Amino acid sequence: MKNGKVILAMMLTACIALGNHTNAQKEIPFKVVVTKALAAAEKQSLLMAKKYEGQEGRLPRTFENSKDVSSDSRWWCSGFFPGVLWYLYENNRSPELLQYAKLYTARVEREKYTTDNHDVGFMLYCSFGNGLRLTGDSSYNEVLLTGAKSLATRYKPKVGLIRSWDHNKKLWQYPVIIDNIMNLELLLWASRYSGDPVFKRIAISHADKTIQYHFRPNSSSYHLVSYDTLRGQPHLKQTHQGAANESAWSRGQAWGLYGYTYLYRETREQRYLDQARKIAAFIIDHPRMPKDCIPYWDFDAPQIPNTPRDASAAALIAAALTELTDYVDLSTSKKYMQVVETQIRTLASPEYTAIIGENGAFILKHSTGAYPLKSEVDVPLTYADYYYLEALTRLKNRK
Repeated sequence: MKNGKVILAMMLTACIALGNHTNAQKEIPFKVVVTKALAAAEKQSLLMAKKYEGQEGRLPRTFENSKDVSSDSRWWCSGFFPGVLWYLYENNRSPELLQYAKLYTARVEREKYTTDNHDVGFMLYCSFGNGLRLTGDSSYNEVLLTGAKSLATRYKPKVGLIRSWDHNKKLWQYPVIIDNIMNLELLLWASRYSGDPVFKRIAISHADKTIQYHFRPNSSSYHLVSYDTLRGQPHLKQTHQGAANESAWSRGQAWGLYGYTYLYRETREQRYLDQARKIAAFIIDHPRMPKDCIPYWDFDAPQIPNTPRDASAAALIAAALTELTDYVDLSTSKKYMQVVETQIRTLASPEYTAIIGENGAFILKHSTGAYPLKSEVDVPLTYADYYYLEALTRLKNRK
């Protein structure tokens, strides 16, 4: 009985401490939260850079079962850690950060020739794209343009979309996943840089057809739509990483929100702003969005609330909404920023931000890669760190 009382007392003390910390976190000015989060992220990411510096060609992917998991440039996430370093360099122009940003960016260069998947935009625009934006290094133009040409080979005019995957051909004729919306930014850049309108036409076609067939009446999106190659019409709509074919996989909704936000920025086409706002409303007003605005891995996961969250989806949403606030009315802008502030305060707290030197040197904890596949569940993920840094940088740069 004594032991039971001791344990209960310890639990109550822990709960009170957590409550006090949460209240203290809310009292800290938001700008201070952002500044401190960036400083902590720099320390952690430099540890990561040093860890992999001597491992030629390797890039961090996750930290699972107390073990480092890395990849070479072929993995779809290869451009994210270079992008993390570029965002840190944007906030602190130190020679050390610049050196590491260039080093890890160079490790991804061979992907400019990749034609067997749609992830070239992730690989190159997050790395070389940010590097070009911050340094003006003219050699990066060639890498990005070559990569855009490689990506464009995956476009079939009869279908009107860029093909995502080449495997599982018995089930999928021409699979397109919602994630693919993120890779169009590279094509839009290539069109501006080269003056070739074909890149933009491909991007616009993909974006428009995705609105037409990927989204449900409530503005949630399917993860995967497969099109028949003769008529260019959907023959299958399903999920690959979500809870069910008709569920709303959280990161998938975030990809769509982010994608149509930047599509509006790049084209000023009203339909893209309308689509971004519809997706934002679905996410923000969803009855299963937790109060701290860190979504469960799927909005329709049957185990809610006893199922993992996805910090990567939250970071993506925060980055997208921070930009989207600039394109909407004041009332909507305030609503979006309330969500962003809640997300960033939560992600910057000890619950989600790792202690320096722990978590495999990743910044954030508690992301979910592919829950149904039992892959990367409740672990740090390199793209969660990337979009977290992008959100923090956008917030810091806001007037």
